[in-house]
Parts: sequence; structure tokens; C-alpha cells
Amino acid sequence: MDNGAEEVGGFMRSVTVLGSTGSVGCNTVDLLQREPDRFAVEALVANRNVEKLAEQARRLHPRFAAVADAKSYRALKEALAGAAVEVAAGPEAVLEAASRPADWVMSAIVGAAGLPPTLAAIRRGAMIGLANKETLVSAGALVMAEAAASGATLIPVDSEHSAIFQVFDFDHKDKIEKIILTASGGPFRAAPVEVMAAATPQQAVAHPNWDMGAKISVDSATMMNKGLELIEAFHLFALPETQIDILVHPQSVIHSMVAYVDGSVLAQLGTPDMRTPIAFALGWPERMAAPGRRLDFAAIGKLTFEAPDAERFPALRLARQALRTGGGAPTVLNAANEVAVQAFLDQSIGFLDIARIVEATIESFGQTSIATLDEVFALDAEARRRAAALVTRSSAPIYSVGGMP
Repeated sequence: MDNGAEEVGGFMRSVTVLGSTGSVGCNTVDLLQREPDRFAVEALVANRNVEKLAEQARRLHPRFAAVADAKSYRALKEALAGAAVEVAAGPEAVLEAASRPADWVMSAIVGAAGLPPTLAAIRRGAMIGLANKETLVSAGALVMAEAAASGATLIPVDSEHSAIFQVFDFDHKDKIEKIILTASGGPFRAAPVEVMAAATPQQAVAHPNWDMGAKISVDSATMMNKGLELIEAFHLFALPETQIDILVHPQSVIHSMVAYVDGSVLAQLGTPDMRTPIAFALGWPERMAAPGRRLDFAAIGKLTFEAPDAERFPALRLARQALRTGGGAPTVLNAANEVAVQAFLDQSIGFLDIARIVEATIESFGQTSIATLDEVFALDAEARRRAAALVTRSSAPIYSVGGMP
């Protein structure tokens, strides 16, 4: 693929950041501004954080800046008055940003909303830094088929999948026994069920190791994040579900592992700093410097591991069941989870209700199939409608703390 060097005045790589004002996006921007002679920014995209987007645009000088919220156009236009940056707003502007000729695109828009622009970048054969796991959860087979057809390259940015990518022998995949996704266990790893039932959004987003956005932090607290990563790994590495394990590792030093048939286990280690996997993807196939704190093994002292508690964290069971069921089940899982997490953040439901609403939504469908992207979008919309109905079906809580009413 042409790296666009002539078009951008000798820069090595031109870059678009979808979701530049979120946690992953801000870390990407941090790396880009550290090496201005290596990267040229084609486009920056935010949801509605005009102030942060304008600040980033004035530092990185992109050709194009877009905000998904159409009502924010005037504010963005005024914030970038006098800057040589083309400004746009609305869903079509987000798609335009993804379609512009950047060599490398960071897909960091949270949730299923990231699917359309990520696909737009994939269809033109770009290199994708994939931080939006919901793209593969919602439409994994279709997305991978599109990537194969266009010649796009997907480089995982989730720390777990980046770790696997770095030690996965793609040329001898038959010699791999299994991959092992590690999980910190989140803020409620050892909490009694009663504490989890009464958990507040503030407690749920207080991740012990990582600094992430609210939605991803809640997913980590329910361990749905690990369930979504299980499905993402299934598509990225083309291994059956039975060869993908999950292991709780509270220190978040080993980010994931690959076990081989000879008994060897290869692991990637690092401090819990998203700039490490972002830098790996941004520089790939070379490596670039990243400013994260280095590991001090003597200070760490010990690393511990434990099996995940599937009873206290039913999201893991739901994700495995959705993957085994196939068809549109993962799409429903993801859509219902997004609705339930937002309802929890809005304090409309309790923490334990998140998994219960997801399970009830999945059970309301039965077997589903998706053959086209339009069918994915339609199923996603219907799953959201049903999940929302569960949230609002009565003024009383949908479920009691002990289970179904």
C-alpha cells in the first residue's frame, strides 16, 4: 500500500484518528505529537467534545476535523476559525473522515457506532489500528471478509490482542495449543455479591490498573469486556472458542499469552499504559518509542493468577454462549450490553442488572442469522429496542437483587 509520503511532504505515514477525544484517542494524539516529523494527520473525529477536538486540531494541524453531533458544527467552526482545517459535522462527516486517504486509521469510537466508519476505512484498504472491539463482536465474519477483499490490515490495539499478535506464529498456527486472555478482574474481583449489587457508577468505573472511559470501565467491572475480547480474538486469530482461555491476573503485567504444542508459553509483558499497544500498532511493522513507565520486576515482586468466577461474573458465560450460538447472537449481546451499561451509568438499573438484561434480551430472540451489514444494523437496532424496554418496562426495578422477580 502506498504510504502517501509524497502527498504529505515526506512524512512516513498519514493518520486519521476516529474517536480522538476518548481515552484511546487522547493517548494516540499524545504519541503523534511526540513525533511530528514521522506522522501527518489527515483527520480527527470526535463525538461532541468540541473543545478537546479543537485543541487537538490546533496542535496536530489535520486537514479535516469532524464531530458526530451535527448540532455542534457551528461551535467547532468557531473554535477553529482562522485554522487551515476543513470542518464538518454529523454521521456523514464521520464517514467522510474515515474515507479520506490516510494510510493508517485509529478506530477508537466506542461501541457499535464505530462499525460504519471502520468499515469505510477497511473498504479502501487502509491499515486499521483496531481499538473498537464492538466492530468484530457485532459483525466479525462480515468485517473480516471485507478486510480480505480490500487488502486492509487490522492491527489490534486492545492490550490483550496486541499482546497475542506480538507472540502469535501466524505461519505455524497449527502448532498453537491455545491463547490465554488475561483480565485484571476489575474493581469487584473479590467483592461480595451484596457489595456488587449496591455498586454505584463511580465505584464501577474506578478501575484498579487502567485509565479508561466510563463504558469500557463498567465492562471491565462486569467482565463483559473480557467476553467481548473473547469474541474479538475468535475473529482476529481464527481459533475455535475452545482454544481461547481467560485467566485473571490482578497485576496487569502479563497482557496475554500464547501456548504452543511443545509446552512453551509466550507472553507479552508491560506496564498498564495504553500508549504501548497503540505505539506498536502505529509504528507496525516497525517499533516506535513510547513514553510509558518501564517494568521493574524487583519492585513488582510477584505475579498472581486465578480462574475467573463465572457465577459472580455471568457476562463471561453469556459471551461464550453467544459465540457458540453464532449467527446474530454476538450482535444482540453487544447491543443489549451497551443499552444496559448506559442505563446503569444513568442510575436507572443496578450493577447486577446489566448481565440480567443482556441475558433476557438474548433469550427473547432465539436463533438469528446475519448475511449482510444491513441485517446487522437492523438486528442491532431491534436488540437495543428490546433491551431498552426491559429497562423501562415498569417503575420498579426489573429484577430483584436475588434474581428474577
